[in-house]
Amino acid sequence: MNFLDLLDEISTEGLDKESKDQFLDRKQALSKIGSFGKNLSLAALPLGFLATMTKPAKAQSSQNVIDVLNFALTAEYLEAEYYQTGLDSGVVQSNYQSLFEQINMHEQSHVAFLQETITSLGGTPVEKPTFDYTAGGMFTPFEDPAQFLALSQAFEDTGVRAYKGQAGNLINSDAVLTAALRIHSVEARHASQVRRVRGLEGWIPFDNRGEGMPEATQPVYEGEANTVHCHCDVTTITDVSEEAVTESFDEPLTREEVLAILSLFIAN
Repeated sequence: MNFLDLLDEISTEGLDKESKDQFLDRKQALSKIGSFGKNLSLAALPLGFLATMTKPAKAQSSQNVIDVLNFALTAEYLEAEYYQTGLDSGVVQSNYQSLFEQINMHEQSHVAFLQETITSLGGTPVEKPTFDYTAGGMFTPFEDPAQFLALSQAFEDTGVRAYKGQAGNLINSDAVLTAALRIHSVEARHASQVRRVRGLEGWIPFDNRGEGMPEATQPVYEGEANTVHCHCDVTTITDVSEEAVTESFDEPLTREEVLAILSLFIAN
C-alpha cells in the first residue's frame, strides 16, 4: 500500500491495524520511550493525556460543541483554499502533484463534513473568511515552491495541535469526538508526509520548526519541548533522550493560540 492509498483508507472506517502500524510515524518515535514499568503503560499515555486537558462541563450544550466545530471549520477553510489555490497556481512540483491533490481532497471533505455536522446540530456554519496567504506581503507561497511547502507544514502542524487542544471540549459528545479525532489522525499523516517532502523527520524534536521554516512560523512550535505528561516528567522514568521524549507527543494548542497563528493569514 502506498502513502496515497493509506490517506484514503484513513478517511474510511476500513483501515486495518496492520496498515496503521506500518505507516504511523509517531509510533516509531514512541518506540524510543521503552518500558514505563507495570503501573504506567505506553498504551495508557494518550488516554491520560486526554484526561489532563481542559475539563468540559458535565452537561455540555450543543452550542459549545457547535462553537468548537466552527473553530475547526475556520482552520479547515484555510487549508482547503490554500491547497486548491496552490494546485491551481502551478506552484506544486510535478513529483508531488498527486500527494497534494490527495491532501486537498481530504481538506475539502473536512470542510463539507464540518458544515454538515454543524447544521445537523442546529447551528450555522461560520462563513469562510478572506485569506491572505502572503501574510501582508511576508510570503509568496504560490510563486515559490519552497515557501508553499513551508506554509503547508506550518498549517498541518497547527491543525494537529489544534484538534488535540479541543478534544477535551468534545469528550461528552461521543460521535462528534470520534469524528474530530479521525480528522486529527488524517491531519497528523498530512503533517508527517509534508515534513518528509521537505527533508525532515515526520515528527517534531523539541520546539524546532525545522530547517527552511520562516521565523514567523515559530508560534506553531512553541510548547512542543514539553516532557511532562500525565503529571509525570517522562525523562525520569525512561533512559531515552529528552529529545526522543519530545518527538513522541504533539502538544495541544489552545483556541487563542491557534487563532493568533491563523490571524496572520485572515484578511477580515
